Amino acid sequence: MNDTFQKYATPLMTWLFVISLVSGLALFLHLGTQYFREMHEWLSLVLIIPFVLHLWKNWRPFLVYFKRWPMKLSLAACTAVAVAFAAPAALGTSSGGNPAVAIASAVESSTIAEVSPVFNLTSEELTAAITKAGYTVSSPDKVIKDIAVESGKDGFDLIRVIVAAKR
Repeated sequence: MNDTFQKYATPLMTWLFVISLVSGLALFLHLGTQYFREMHEWLSLVLIIPFVLHLWKNWRPFLVYFKRWPMKLSLAACTAVAVAFAAPAALGTSSGGNPAVAIASAVESSTIAEVSPVFNLTSEELTAAITKAGYTVSSPDKVIKDIAVESGKDGFDLIRVIVAAKR
């Protein structure tokens, strides 16, 4: 059994790393997010198994690395970068995540009258576009999310209608 672990640990780790690398780059670049997110999350977790097996197989040579400066320097640099990324969220000073989501939330909590100038439309033009898409609009002073809920639809779907109305 030990031979089987040793035989497959490095190849599995290599290919799972390549998959994690490609899917991570795609997610970073916002390419095919719907295809890569779950793959990246799950296979990155699976990557832990061959990594542990690889460490187990190479434990003594691995410990020797800690006696040298490159390992110590790499550990310090990677820890510093990880803390720099995590600190704003941990301290509550984070910018709040994806700016596109923040903008969509702001649009969703605004009225047609407030949103229409942003898309170079009049309230009447935007109301007509929203109504044509199957939503019920009682007033241009109604909040976008409320219009969606009263129409039995999602607020983000209504935002798509609003963005399309600009074109």
